[in-house]
Amino acid sequence: MKPGVISVMASVVFALCTTTTTSLAANDATGEIKAVVDSTVAPLMQKHHVPGMAIGVIANGNTYVFDYGVASTETGEPVTQRTLFEVGSVSKTFTATLAAYAQLNGKMNLSDDTQRYLPSLRGTAFGQVSLLNLGTHTPGGLPLQVPDGIHDNAQLLQYFSAWKPAFAPGTYRTYANPGIGTLGLIAAKSMGGSYASLVEQRIFPALGMKDSYIHVPAARMSDYAQGYTNAGAPIRMKGGVLADEAYGVRTTAADMVRFVQANMNLIKVDDTLERAITATHTGYFKAGPLTQDLIWEQYAYPVTLDTLHEGNAPSMAITPTPATAIEPPLAPQQDVWINKTGSTNGFGAYVAFVPRKRIGVVLLANKNFPIEDRVSAAYRIMSALAPLQQ
Repeated sequence: MKPGVISVMASVVFALCTTTTTSLAANDATGEIKAVVDSTVAPLMQKHHVPGMAIGVIANGNTYVFDYGVASTETGEPVTQRTLFEVGSVSKTFTATLAAYAQLNGKMNLSDDTQRYLPSLRGTAFGQVSLLNLGTHTPGGLPLQVPDGIHDNAQLLQYFSAWKPAFAPGTYRTYANPGIGTLGLIAAKSMGGSYASLVEQRIFPALGMKDSYIHVPAARMSDYAQGYTNAGAPIRMKGGVLADEAYGVRTTAADMVRFVQANMNLIKVDDTLERAITATHTGYFKAGPLTQDLIWEQYAYPVTLDTLHEGNAPSMAITPTPATAIEPPLAPQQDVWINKTGSTNGFGAYVAFVPRKRIGVVLLANKNFPIEDRVSAAYRIMSALAPLQQ
């Protein structure tokens, strides 16, 4: 389908099928928030020919979900509360959560070297990298993606055995799927299970995330949004080595809002899991404009849009950035903007929240459009939410 047709269809469905859920009784606040989200999303979808989006909002601790456009341009099915989106690297925040959870349960320690859990790497440079370095993109210069030609974990370990660092661990931030993916692999191994089974059967249920998956079951495939390339061609993510751990989550806006609530201690979850989630907000390194937590990235709040654009710029993912260890690590803060971007070939996501203000935004789309515009949209919504707080 041509981009122009997608835009028209999205606009029609935008006008007719926007839906809302909220736990807030005050309709005036609901209408005010909806007006801000509507006026932000409509031009964004039209500008980038995005077929469908789901926006989750937390304001004053209350939750809202707004759905726009279509899950598939072929079928014309609208985005609904059950629509599943790929969230790309936002998935890494669940890997960080599992790692912190494993540590609190005494199964592993972030200060340990990888060789303790992957014995075949003993004596190698990668074997001496700490798990904390894997979870903060500071192991010494891993590639952004798992190299082509690696098709299983055995080949991955062979690659790591021969790997030579470009920098001393902890001195440069180099955003990398292989690093956090390996942390997820190790965390799962330490807990005696596979990564997918532990997240799907332990983490998601404990959070009350009933519509979230690493592997979408056949019964839910009809709810799985179709992703689209910039040219409008349909595409969905394919598996691969460390795909589950690095970018494998499919979920709904409502479930992601619940995860953000848990990250701000706004819902009750298992005490150990709650402490694990909070621990992922510990600041370990300063790199450019951002403070690198365990995968999450944070900025002192209030923060300017220019600073967020700089911290979420593509250059931060593809260019090594000098990193300075924070000693002692920065304890989880309240007056901070915490965020994470996520992209696959056919989907785009962005999650941001400010604990002190009890505000947050989840942005999910079935097209990978520029991160800069995702950040701008979230910032506009969050800026409107802040004055509404009691």
